[in-house]
Amino acid sequence: MTQLVVWYDQGCPLCRREIDLMRLLDRGGRIQFVDATDLGTTCPLDRTEMLARFHALENGHLLSSAAAFAAMWRAIPLLWPLGMAAKLPGAERLLNWAYRHFLKYRPHLQRFFR
Repeated sequence: MTQLVVWYDQGCPLCRREIDLMRLLDRGGRIQFVDATDLGTTCPLDRTEMLARFHALENGHLLSSAAAFAAMWRAIPLLWPLGMAAKLPGAERLLNWAYRHFLKYRPHLQRFFR
């Protein structure tokens, strides 16, 4: 079984909601969620870099952005098809494009989730 470590921004209300949903869907306990804002936690990169985008560690490989989301989706049976679709040619490129645009608007979207 794949063990996945996901770092997230506990200080972001939007991120918190999403991780709460992923925790609920992760009935098999395959994902270890780590609050990257907690100074007591260890991060594989500089904390600022960890908080700038989404990161996951899958089978010893550090992933970021769309690849990290896809790994998280693959770890959750209900979302597994979406995670596998992300492996199709061109899919990760499209997802990264969408994620970059989302990051521009994330600060504005956070207001709706406070």
